Amino acid sequence: MSDHDGMNDGDQTGQDGQQATPGADVVLSSRVRIARNLDGIPFVNKASSEQCEYVVKTARHLLLHVPLEDQMIWIDLEQSSSHERQLLVERHLISRQHADNTIHRGVAVAENEQASVMVNEEDHVRIQVLRPGLQIQDAAKACLRLDESIGTHVDYAYRERWGYLSACPTNVGTGIRMSAMLHLPGLRLVNEIGKVRQAAKDLHLAVRGFYGEGSESTGNFYQVSNQITLGRSEEDILEEFEGVIIPGLVQFEQTARQVLLDKHRRSLEDRVFRAFGTLGTARMLKLDEAMKLLSRLRLGVCLDMLKDAADTITLDTVNTLMLMVQPGHLRQHVGTQISPEDARGVRADLVRDILIGE
Repeated sequence: MSDHDGMNDGDQTGQDGQQATPGADVVLSSRVRIARNLDGIPFVNKASSEQCEYVVKTARHLLLHVPLEDQMIWIDLEQSSSHERQLLVERHLISRQHADNTIHRGVAVAENEQASVMVNEEDHVRIQVLRPGLQIQDAAKACLRLDESIGTHVDYAYRERWGYLSACPTNVGTGIRMSAMLHLPGLRLVNEIGKVRQAAKDLHLAVRGFYGEGSESTGNFYQVSNQITLGRSEEDILEEFEGVIIPGLVQFEQTARQVLLDKHRRSLEDRVFRAFGTLGTARMLKLDEAMKLLSRLRLGVCLDMLKDAADTITLDTVNTLMLMVQPGHLRQHVGTQISPEDARGVRADLVRDILIGE
């Protein structure tokens, strides 16, 4: 699969240490991504097989041999199994598009899995940095440093008039895309999730599902990102996104949660404790059901509803479970291919074991 011994166990996708990070009750993680292309080579969708192979070989050599802040592990997607690629998607280290189109494609992953560089996805190089909670500025600084380190060894496609060129028009300019994974069960319960979509439309934001473009919202998680980079500086985009946009959406959600506590506490508690009861006793769980119940449990943990009944369940516990119940991680846990029916049983057993130690 790769130039390494295997993926780390547990949640290493920039979501560790949630309780110590700002806005962690609503913001699961922050991501900053930079799109770059090599000068003189067509974009991936227009490049020849030989040109794509050249990009992969160049990027692999550079990422493994140039001094970087984080040591990188190279994974050749063409040589990896579908299960290995699924794990990378679930850990938000590659996109679904990158996992599905594997010829002359690869990814470099930092050993702590808080940074990755996709090669020949939509652009020749897509650098991304992940952080837990609301840490856009920290992620941006790390991403820009990594971009600078790579850019000193290759010629990026850049034009004075347009800035950095990209296969996607919305990435032309700075090429920087900032996103936050938001947990918005409160807005869903008070039927005001439309506020997020309207705010996104007004502010030219993209709202996507749990795994980004083309995915559905799972467990009331929404990925919100900026769309326009042309004619704006990284500093302006960062200041608006982290200082205004995301805090505004977080406030929407926190207000909705307070309304639920003030006016519908009994109903909300019932929803949370039913989720806890089902997760703690179920013998079979489908993925969608598990994510829905874990979303409710996460809300209960954030609102301190479970501190008397189950004080050992933390935000980290629930965040880790949301990763471990995914299909690729279930197979990793078992160590072999399993049928959909068996997966439901394994998922339920795993959840019970982590939640109540059964």
